[in-house]
Amino acid sequence: MPNRYYEKDGNLELLNGRTVAIIGYGSQGHAHALNLRDSGVDVVVGLYPGSQSWAKAEASGLRVANAEDAAKEADVVMILVHDHLQADLYNQKIAPHMTAGKTLMFAHGFNIHFKLITPPPDVDVTMIAPKAPGHRVRELYVEGVGVPALVAVHQNHSGKALERALAYALALGCLKAGVIETNFREETETDLFGEQTVLCGGVSALIRAGFDTLVEAGYAPEMAYFECLHEVKLIVDLIYEGGLSYMRYSVSDTAEYGDYTRGPRIVNDQTRAEMKKILGEIQSGEFARQWMEENRTGRKNFLAMREAGRNAEIEQVGRELRSMMTFLKKKKEAGVPAEEHRLEGDAPVLAGLK
Repeated sequence: MPNRYYEKDGNLELLNGRTVAIIGYGSQGHAHALNLRDSGVDVVVGLYPGSQSWAKAEASGLRVANAEDAAKEADVVMILVHDHLQADLYNQKIAPHMTAGKTLMFAHGFNIHFKLITPPPDVDVTMIAPKAPGHRVRELYVEGVGVPALVAVHQNHSGKALERALAYALALGCLKAGVIETNFREETETDLFGEQTVLCGGVSALIRAGFDTLVEAGYAPEMAYFECLHEVKLIVDLIYEGGLSYMRYSVSDTAEYGDYTRGPRIVNDQTRAEMKKILGEIQSGEFARQWMEENRTGRKNFLAMREAGRNAEIEQVGRELRSMMTFLKKKKEAGVPAEEHRLEGDAPVLAGLK
């Protein structure tokens, strides 16, 4: 069983006299910067000149500098921009300032595990990966609760890399909920696998397939939307609260029987074989190579798929139905602004959903 750490295992004194640079001020970046600042840590936010987030960070009382100057000043550099941006940013702005004795940190192991970033040998390289999106990391810190996280050490030059990472986790609020020890490979590969086969890829494809099946059979799109998308939250909330057994306890016996007898016909041996194939592509680095190449060549396929997804019938029906649901908080239908795409961290999600 992996090691687990709680508040008693963190020591904020290890961050005394040390400046932490938070590179990026999006989903994870703003939460890390504000939580650490409120825990008494000296924080500087690193952004690119002209960033729209510059004024937001300053309005929150944070000190802001360009990424290069922030990295030069800091003893600890936490990179919280998207995976596909990290290597160029690191090589151009941060690497020249990663001098001996400093600490380089991440909230997701992608760039270290796939060797897109190669830190010098005389620095610590660690990870604190909160298992929640940034707004929840901030909200629960303010409530005095905290979210769980993962901790990993890639390089331990100082001999105190784990202890210093746990000090960061304490300042972030994660030790209140508990931090589990892992390594960069395990965190990266399980995170990508979960996103692709269950949390994003699997759930999205399942919802779309169910919706399309009902609509093609002549049922009203509105009915299909409610049954195959809207009610997913009800089920997921039950699972989140008490696991699969609690969900099955909470639904009707009819639904539970259908779960046992029909679910395995949807996620069957062929599905599991494809999951293993996807895991193999992650482990070999094939997915990482494909994703980085997509970004190097202008993201045409990615952007086309994004646009097609936004224009799908299920999204059009959903926008109309959600406008009737006054209890829902208003959300941006078209996704987050380009500025946030540039700056927010990948730890999402969840995972790293990010």
